[in-house]
Amino acid sequence: MQDREAAAIHAATLTLDTHVDIPWPNTPNPEGETQRRVDFQKMRRGGLNAVIFIAYLPQGPLNEAGHAEAAARAEAMLRHIRGTAGGDRDFCADAASLEAAKAKGHLGVVCAVENGYAMGEDLSRLALWKSLGATYVTLTHNGHNLLADSAIPRQDLGDAEMRHGGLSALGRAAIAEMNRVGLLVDVSHASRDAMLQAAAASRTPVVATHACCRALCDHPRNLDDEQLDAIKDVAGLVQITAVSGFLKKGREGVNNPPASVADYMDHVDHAVRRIGIEHVGMSSDFDGGGWLSDWPDAARSKALTAELLRRGYSAREIGLLWSGNFLRLMRNAALAARA
Repeated sequence: MQDREAAAIHAATLTLDTHVDIPWPNTPNPEGETQRRVDFQKMRRGGLNAVIFIAYLPQGPLNEAGHAEAAARAEAMLRHIRGTAGGDRDFCADAASLEAAKAKGHLGVVCAVENGYAMGEDLSRLALWKSLGATYVTLTHNGHNLLADSAIPRQDLGDAEMRHGGLSALGRAAIAEMNRVGLLVDVSHASRDAMLQAAAASRTPVVATHACCRALCDHPRNLDDEQLDAIKDVAGLVQITAVSGFLKKGREGVNNPPASVADYMDHVDHAVRRIGIEHVGMSSDFDGGGWLSDWPDAARSKALTAELLRRGYSAREIGLLWSGNFLRLMRNAALAARA
């Protein structure tokens, strides 16, 4: 009986995964079945309506050549993601188009940029990315950049524990420009100080598109309860993600089993109890390190809805976690950009 109810709720819900990497370079369009954890066939089988595909830029040297190479890659990846739309796949740059795609039975293709490194010192690149349909920009990745300190410094790049003490002046200017053009500010990967400063600096609610709860797993990429409170204070959002190392601590030197959907939902439960259902969502980080024993790819996405229902979440609450809260942030950013 509950299986049928979960299937019905899943089919009726706009299911959105807010962070999925793509292979690069020379990645083929994922028309058919692939070795990737997310392709359009798996999305259809798993009832996953829409995905934010990521133009990911690995951290490199903080010089003109490094920034130029990253900027060119970011633009090429955004254009590639746009090019995968067509037929029953709609490119979606706002909340209304995502809802329209769901209503038509189409898949939603969305894009974003991970690592403000690609901006270099050129704020105009943010408007370009927005014009190409980007929904958000993740301020940092692993390694400090010119905008902000990272939660994970890169010693191989010469990083000290911190570079700016949180955000730099350029980082604050970038956040103001992101607010102006309607890009969401993603605080995943940012250091604790940078994350808290970004939440305070942004005129629109910030989002951690792929993070977990430090109270349950002490990892530098996770958000502690004070950071979760800061997200609530600015009406923002944390998207719990499916990276085993963020969900549970393993024993060193042992081949630890992957985390499960139950482990994942423990983090959802903690965040909901701490800051409320309106400030929590879900993502996978598939093809970027995320997967679970019983959510190994997009084809098994119904497992999340089934576990939420088993834990007592209502259909309305499941809808908020899958997409409703993120759509609110998208609308908020769009309204602020027009103000």
